[in-house]
Amino acid sequence: MKYLFILFMFVSNVYAEEIIPVKICHGEYALCAASGAYPTGKDIVVQGTTYKEGISVCPVLNGAAIANMKLMDNSCKSPKGKVWSLFSTETSYPQAPTWAVTTAVVRKFVTTSEIGGGMSNMWAFECTKRAKKVNGVTLADCLGPLNESPWDNGAVPVGTNAFTAAPLGSPNPVGGVYQ
Repeated sequence: MKYLFILFMFVSNVYAEEIIPVKICHGEYALCAASGAYPTGKDIVVQGTTYKEGISVCPVLNGAAIANMKLMDNSCKSPKGKVWSLFSTETSYPQAPTWAVTTAVVRKFVTTSEIGGGMSNMWAFECTKRAKKVNGVTLADCLGPLNESPWDNGAVPVGTNAFTAAPLGSPNPVGGVYQ
């Protein structure tokens, strides 16, 4: 996770002024870093570009997290019953399938054309909190784009190098791209 944070900080410093206005938000947020995403069969529009929509189940944490203000209407406040899916430097947090606290393991992968072989971006998208906790953990259903780069809103083509904390076999893992 340390490397993920370093990469994020590099990218945010490079793009902060022009592409990604970042801010630290405090309070509840969903952390999707170790989640996969299933296609919903719908489209989602991100900054004028249409992508296939995915849904991820993510744990809700409380604390400081990094937000993309461009996608959040420049506000950390989420509507009642909702949370933002944000980036965090947490290294251990609840993860599927048991939702027990587990140390995150960041891995590299290459996107493929196989079903579920893409990636997803849930950073700074709204999530709906579930009423029922699992293993004492509040979960949220987060909707975001499949095969969209969190850094520049660009499409992520097949064969792209990416990283995630989602376990091997997770469909369309939430992550980021790198060169």
